[in-house]
Amino acid sequence: MIPCKIQTKIDHFPLKEPFVISRGTRTEAIVVTVELTDLNNQKIGRGECTPYARYGESVDSVIAQIENIRPSVENGISHEALSRIIPAGAARNAIDNALWDLEAKVTGIPAHITAGAKDWAPVTTAFTISIGTPEVMNKSAVKAADRPLLKVKLGGGDNLDIERIKAVRSGAPNATLIADANEGWTENNLPEHFLACSDAGYAMIEQPLPAELDHILKTIDKPVPLCADESAHRREALPTLVGIYDLVNIKLDKTGGLYEALSVANEVQQLGMDIMVGCMLGSSLAMAPAMILASKAKYVDLDGPLLLSADRTPPLHCEQSLLYPPTPELWG
Repeated sequence: MIPCKIQTKIDHFPLKEPFVISRGTRTEAIVVTVELTDLNNQKIGRGECTPYARYGESVDSVIAQIENIRPSVENGISHEALSRIIPAGAARNAIDNALWDLEAKVTGIPAHITAGAKDWAPVTTAFTISIGTPEVMNKSAVKAADRPLLKVKLGGGDNLDIERIKAVRSGAPNATLIADANEGWTENNLPEHFLACSDAGYAMIEQPLPAELDHILKTIDKPVPLCADESAHRREALPTLVGIYDLVNIKLDKTGGLYEALSVANEVQQLGMDIMVGCMLGSSLAMAPAMILASKAKYVDLDGPLLLSADRTPPLHCEQSLLYPPTPELWG
């Protein structure tokens, strides 16, 4: 435990293109950055989080949560103690990951070693195709066709998703495709969307229905593996997903940082489900700790840096869709 000074700030990272999902459009990533400065030798650890309205979070609420526990953090706190005084979510994520970074910089032991990962190799990330007209999505797919893994945003609520599914496959015939409906489908249109994804050779469908309608998935044929995202918001829900979902999307902004995410990943595997490592919109600083989970994951979706027109300095190094582990100057 390291006595430190905590500082928070709001950072804005513009996107190369609008990011469009079923819930709306974003033109920038708005994040909260936490810096922890060691009082003894002035080493600085950093963490980043993205407040998410779907879970009742805002920039103001996250900063307020951090301020509420400032004395405890500044006196020196462990990851386990942090998890007891603040709930899982974006605020805890930023602090927890800043702790990992500070500990690595003070001890000289890389974060991935402390986390139990022997190797920290480059990983292939999905690249997101935003929702749009089938024609626009086809053009986006053609542009990204040489990327090995594409994540296709769906759930438009306008009866065009089947055409979108086909349009992206037509534009990227050799890529592995995963569909993400962001809770945007309904009980009535679910069978036809599942069939369309199956016919187009999609490898996975993420969160097809609102989380509260998971019971419907128990009674329907699932020709494509399903991944839980919003349905896996809390760790306590994991056992209820068995038999419904094949994978769980672990995001550090949901688990409240890397410390909890490592435990969640182990539990997911013990329950017989596979892991997807995902992210909110954010910079390289947010993706870096999530990369430690990549060795456990069947799919990695950490394309935040690929979507930005400006990133941290230094950023994660990436070659096409291949992300490399961070340098110590960035994190860990």
